[in-house]
Amino acid sequence: MEGEPKEDVEKKTFGEVIKDAIDELRKTFIAFVKAPKALWGINIPYIIEGLVYFGILTILGKYSSENVGLTDAQSGIVYSFVTGGITFAMLLLGGWSDKLGVRTSLALSFIAMLAGRILIALSGTLGMSSGLWSPMFFTMTGGLLAMVLAYGLFQPAAYAGVKRYTNKQTAAMGYAVIYGFMNLGAFLSGFISSTTRHSFTNIFPPNGLTAVFWVYVVLTAISLIITLMLLTKKTDKNAVDRVAKENAELDAKGVKVEDDEEKEEAKPDIKANNTKLYIFTVLAIVFFLFSNYGINNSINKVFDINLFKVDIHLDVAFILFIIMGILAVIDYLKERPYHPFRDKRFTFFIFILVPVQTLFAHNWLTLPYYLDRAFQGTMVSQYFEVFSNLNPVLIFLLTPIIAGLTAKADIYKMMIYGTLVMALPTFLLTVGPNLYLFLLYVLMMTIGEAMWSPRFLQWIAEIAPEGKVGLYMGVGQFPWFLDKVFTGFYSGYFLEKYCPKDVPVSEMNTGFMWFIYGLIALITPIALIFAKNWMMKGFKTKHGN
Repeated sequence: MEGEPKEDVEKKTFGEVIKDAIDELRKTFIAFVKAPKALWGINIPYIIEGLVYFGILTILGKYSSENVGLTDAQSGIVYSFVTGGITFAMLLLGGWSDKLGVRTSLALSFIAMLAGRILIALSGTLGMSSGLWSPMFFTMTGGLLAMVLAYGLFQPAAYAGVKRYTNKQTAAMGYAVIYGFMNLGAFLSGFISSTTRHSFTNIFPPNGLTAVFWVYVVLTAISLIITLMLLTKKTDKNAVDRVAKENAELDAKGVKVEDDEEKEEAKPDIKANNTKLYIFTVLAIVFFLFSNYGINNSINKVFDINLFKVDIHLDVAFILFIIMGILAVIDYLKERPYHPFRDKRFTFFIFILVPVQTLFAHNWLTLPYYLDRAFQGTMVSQYFEVFSNLNPVLIFLLTPIIAGLTAKADIYKMMIYGTLVMALPTFLLTVGPNLYLFLLYVLMMTIGEAMWSPRFLQWIAEIAPEGKVGLYMGVGQFPWFLDKVFTGFYSGYFLEKYCPKDVPVSEMNTGFMWFIYGLIALITPIALIFAKNWMMKGFKTKHGN
């Protein structure tokens, strides 16, 4: 982002961009076919995992509500535990993927995910009693916990594998492929889920969702087998040797690529004193358990206030939980002087994306409920999984086109434009349930996402010091942890108040719910605009021009 964008940029017509995008898709497919066998061992399971992971997120709320017997607010906490827990696990375990290696990390991940998903499916199969803190609840959450821990290794290892098995010239394509294919898998999950659910309703009452979980168990087992078969020590060595040879040939030809720029050397590891970190963490857990989101008790105090016609519950124990969490993070960074979060601009850059990223979280926290309830009695409600996952397939199709249109754009400006385009369409939903406005919202939001999200992911991976890719991927995803956790805490409340189940659409107020969500998302582009001068001054990244 240093300096000003280049002026001599070749302008292309929209038709040329479309042609280039189609050509890029063709080249991507050819590159995928010709890629080292080890890369197949990452990409194919990644497609399947995209299907399974987003498929589970789409139905988890409905399952928690209708099968396990939780309230919408409690289901939102389950979502926070899963999605936020995954990001936190990546923060803690991302560095282990560098130590264990790509193959071992992926194999261990799929074994843990398989065990966890078997437990989730069993929770709806064994006829256990339901409700909060019931055997069914603990079986489901035990399986979810295994899946959460597995992701701490899985995603950092997958991105590290892409970097390991691509050369300097094809690395960008490798990241685009893995990002696009996971979205493609997510879209396919809607058809598999809805078809299975309708076919097995009588076998797995009340809604057939348990059958969907068993399908995902089988798919996870297939991913594990493919990983073990394709990602062997031999294929790993062959791929590494091939990449080294290709990089040497590029150097000999004088081919200049972005990765040739000098990278920051990895900073030495310093032994940290974690005593305070452990104390703050334990206190955070205790305060959370004593909050209204944990175990019912008479010790905690809750104060109700009304702000701008929105009822707000001030939960004392939960506020103390947040404070302890902040203190834990501060102590964690204090003991680690070379941690990426010590860079103020880097930290601001990734954390300011949190408000607009709430729209990502609402794709599974709110949209499945909204489509199932606000469009009740229509095809949209009957196949809510399909409509909930339109965004992923649009990302798969639109990302290369948007990339062609914005290839030479300054990354900071792209962050402003992309987040603005992503946030504004939310206000289309304020008029109430309307299929055409919903489809337009998904389209415009996806265009905004495609403008900034893929380049941001690649940026994190490529600025990482040598041997620290897993760590940086985990750190770069940390704002996702806050985003997923806190969005889950309030989304359930908003659903219960403005889009409750078992009531007529006329008694809902979904428009106001989306109005609030739109205001939250707008915080990101507005803050990026005001911080532009500070951010542009000396903020180093090779993707800035």
